[in-house]
Amino acid sequence: MNVNQRIQSILDSHPVVLFMKGTPQLPMCGFSSRVVGALHDVSAEFHAVNVQEDPELRAGLPRFANCSTFPQLYVQGELIGGCDIVLDLHASGELARLVREAPKADA
Repeated sequence: MNVNQRIQSILDSHPVVLFMKGTPQLPMCGFSSRVVGALHDVSAEFHAVNVQEDPELRAGLPRFANCSTFPQLYVQGELIGGCDIVLDLHASGELARLVREAPKADA
């Protein structure tokens, strides 16, 4: 499976995905930490992927999404954006709506 197929498989398997540096419990950059905080504020269930653990994934995501920064938040397979966009959506209430409308992941 090539890197684009791996990324698509992750997105197909989880309604809300955050590709980030570090983990939700231990973010490795301030931007990732702020996005995790915004997601927690709206009680979002999300799947986090630590791009620092997978160099191929970290290199492939910018080409896949045409977005060179991390974190990257996806809802229902669609790139929502990075830190600035997520924080703007959170401030406007749109982030809560987006994650509320996303189907729940299968347990």
